[in-house]
Amino acid sequence: MFRSTAVFAFIFLISYTGFSQTKEKEHASGFLMTSLTYKFNPKWMAYVELQARSIENFTPLDYSETKGGVGYTINKNNQPFIGFGRYITFQEHELYQRELRLWLQYTFTNNIGKLKLDHRGRAEQRFFHYPQTEDSKTDQRFRYRLSATLPINNKKVEANTFFVNGFEELFFGPKADLLKRNRLFTGFGYQFTRGVGASTGYMWQRELAPSGNRNLHFLYLAVNFVLDKGDDDRIDVPVAD
Repeated sequence: MFRSTAVFAFIFLISYTGFSQTKEKEHASGFLMTSLTYKFNPKWMAYVELQARSIENFTPLDYSETKGGVGYTINKNNQPFIGFGRYITFQEHELYQRELRLWLQYTFTNNIGKLKLDHRGRAEQRFFHYPQTEDSKTDQRFRYRLSATLPINNKKVEANTFFVNGFEELFFGPKADLLKRNRLFTGFGYQFTRGVGASTGYMWQRELAPSGNRNLHFLYLAVNFVLDKGDDDRIDVPVAD
């Protein structure tokens, strides 16, 4: 427990070190998500996720994601995953940016009593297009996320379970701006059945750039669905991604 707490504290603190203060006015933003996990046999799963966010103001929605992929369960603690997504950004009600993204990720899971910890590493290849100028560019990004889920009224997350969860995630780039973003999330939820769960919470996101930093404050709401054709009794709770 001490090691995990120390890791959380370390990666939270380094996001502040050596960066200028944000100058933009801060406000609450919205973050809506729904996901479907389909475990079509004991080893393989497919995942689809839809997102809508309000970034510049609480309303209207000005960002969306449609993404998914396939994962393979090596054992209960190790899972590689390959994903693909489409990302749309609007500014002042006009289409500003389209992005296609490919990624590879690996998740290692361990438990400390009832507390479930997920260590996720991800490498992303990104393709951008700006319709207003017809410009295009590519970029790479690397991410590490440490997330924790703690069931309250049961030994594990199963039907009729209240839980709390949270995570810390760092985003890195291969160029001069090595540390690009830091996210911190805390929330709670309820697993109604094996196939349906909901969660809500608060996510703080710090954007780090040479031109200046920006803080975003998201109010998060998600509904998640699972179709399980295998014999896996685990329920993995998706969090803001």
